[in-house]
Amino acid sequence: MSDPALTPELIRAALTTVKYPGFSRDIVSFGLVKHIEVNPEGAVTVKLLVESKNADVPRYIYENVMGVIKELPGVKKLDVDIEHHAPQPKAAAKSDDPADWKSSVPGVKHVIAVASGKGGVGKSTVSANLAVALAQLGYRTGLLDLDIYGPSMALMFNTKERPGCSDKEQFLPVEAHGIKLLSMGLLVDEAAPVAVRGPLATRYVQQFLRDVDWGGLDFLILDMPPGTGDIQLTIVQTVDLAGAVIVTTPQEVALIDARKAVGLFNRVNTPILGIIENMSYFVCPSDGLVYNIFGEGGGEREAAKLGVPLLGKIPLDIRTRTCGDEGHPVALDDPGQSRVSAAFRGVASTLASVLGE
Repeated sequence: MSDPALTPELIRAALTTVKYPGFSRDIVSFGLVKHIEVNPEGAVTVKLLVESKNADVPRYIYENVMGVIKELPGVKKLDVDIEHHAPQPKAAAKSDDPADWKSSVPGVKHVIAVASGKGGVGKSTVSANLAVALAQLGYRTGLLDLDIYGPSMALMFNTKERPGCSDKEQFLPVEAHGIKLLSMGLLVDEAAPVAVRGPLATRYVQQFLRDVDWGGLDFLILDMPPGTGDIQLTIVQTVDLAGAVIVTTPQEVALIDARKAVGLFNRVNTPILGIIENMSYFVCPSDGLVYNIFGEGGGEREAAKLGVPLLGKIPLDIRTRTCGDEGHPVALDDPGQSRVSAAFRGVASTLASVLGE
């Protein structure tokens, strides 16, 4: 049986296998493919239009389009032309879709949600140390603890200082370890439960997002609550996020819930910036042997499936826990002396590059 004729329709069908970075949808369904031309000598021209603030997006699409089309029989020459520019500002009028109501956080360049589909994977530990690592790289960084019911950042940063109030009646974050920090744990006593129903918790979150004077930041890390409930929906529908970072462990039971978090962000067209595999492996201090306590390769496989970077693998380490309990994030350690600090520094550097910093 002979190979099918090389036609624009065949090319377009092949391009439906190329996913937009961070999304389950392909570049054809997103309308990025503007023109396909095939001449009788097997020369193929594909023109695409990409609107994104992230310069890595057109690069990723270009490489994947080239790879897919080159595999087709009869392709002798290939020219992929991508027109890339920043998104046009949205019209002032609101649509009926809450996903279009997003607004930026004043004074913040990049707002990044750190999320997981379930508790217990170390999301808050990752958020705290990622913020510290970004600050160590010289970026102006803030951390907003949005886990209203179980805030932990006051302990992890060893501060009980109350946030101040500006003359515009905005919260003034506290500063600890080079980070601007705001958490419900700084507003209530340590032993006091935050016993409020969902709508009131959502209102607290909205106030934290609107009424804070961050004073100018390169990065604001949002430590999201676990799961996909009211608070998460409020954030993804109302905040103009640069993207989300998904925290998981290598085991399948954690990856199942991580996929739910990815699904939530995909629903509102928030890009997935990458995956962090926490508790990735354990290095025995007595003999240096590596133990994959929670399995191996889960984060890598999931990142490859989503077409997003694996931002890094964070080892399971006793000092990470003791540093968190003592209010001294492990990312403050010398990365030349600490395997975990070096891993967080690498994650921060990769994340900054993904966002064009």
